[in-house]
Amino acid sequence: MTHSLDTLASSYRQILEQLGEDPSREGLRDTPLRAAKAMQFLTQGYQQNLETIVNGAVFESTNDEMVVVQNIELYSMCEHHMLPFIGKAHIAYLPDGKVLGLSKLARIVDMFARRLQIQENLTRQIADAVLEATDARGVGVVIEAQHMCMMMRGVEKQNSVMSTSVMLGGFRKSQATRSEFLTLISRR
Repeated sequence: MTHSLDTLASSYRQILEQLGEDPSREGLRDTPLRAAKAMQFLTQGYQQNLETIVNGAVFESTNDEMVVVQNIELYSMCEHHMLPFIGKAHIAYLPDGKVLGLSKLARIVDMFARRLQIQENLTRQIADAVLEATDARGVGVVIEAQHMCMMMRGVEKQNSVMSTSVMLGGFRKSQATRSEFLTLISRR
């Protein structure tokens, strides 16, 4: 066990005590350590960076037409309540001499989603990272997600879905390009 894992587990033990629970009872005996490990996993994006994630998987290509990957699952944690939000990302870019390995788009999504986040910032971070990795002529990102902070507490609205988008370069400048992307992802 690392020092930070020990510290996290101790903090979860204190939280359980503050809630009026007995962390030494059978069902909770290992919960502080399990919760600490889960939190480390759910926030592993802090330990990652774009260069390592892309790992050289940028390839020369003469394709200059839109590349779209949709329905990339994402799981993140809201920075306001530390409750999950779950959804999907749709990413498009206009190549300018190079394309990104397909799995790298999903890895970029995960890297930023595995941090305490708000969806608006997550959408921007993914778009900026794809642009940086590809030097594309444009990038579009749309995220649709359900937020447990809306569903489990507060207003308790079970069917609410938040949509955010960021359009860069050709997607921002050209209504036709933006419309093509939005039409493609709406056909799923």
